[in-house]
Amino acid sequence: MARPRTITDERLLEAAGTVIGKVGPGFTLAQVAAETGVAVGTVAQRFGSKTGLLQALSRLNTRSVVGLMRECGELADPVEALRAAVVVVYEGLGTAETAANHLGQLGVDIGDPELRALLGAHFTAVEAELRRLTRVAARDLPGAPGVVRAARVLLGVANGAALDWSIRPKGRIADRLGQDVDAVLTAWKGVS
Repeated sequence: MARPRTITDERLLEAAGTVIGKVGPGFTLAQVAAETGVAVGTVAQRFGSKTGLLQALSRLNTRSVVGLMRECGELADPVEALRAAVVVVYEGLGTAETAANHLGQLGVDIGDPELRALLGAHFTAVEAELRRLTRVAARDLPGAPGVVRAARVLLGVANGAALDWSIRPKGRIADRLGQDVDAVLTAWKGVS
């Protein structure tokens, strides 16, 4: 008879995210295990390898981010909902140090074909949610380009702001993202 699980996969993946934020791409399964108080064998048994863990973490991150974006979409004002959805994509980056460590891991992920494909799926899902929210807000954004381009521009602004902030941090990432997104949305509203 198999022993009952004392820790969920989600908790192990959350711990992996925390460890990556602390140490970057050089993290080990042993560090993830220590973060959760389980044996290394538990982490290895669940995910098979560091790559398997990263793949599962990527899938969880995509589901989580898109879920948060959908929650933002419930705001009454469609433009505010769109703004909040863009900001929430990177709101969880934490400090500049943890953001830099996560970006270091991103660099490693891009070099792995399977992880790169999962990143592509992540950004496709995020952009699809931005398209949905842009369609809803379109009436209030008369100066915006078409929905597809507008979503791509907003995602590009968020990606660029997050990268720049992690290298040259000033203030909170959410404030920086909000300011940059506001600049775009204000122009699209036709308000100066």
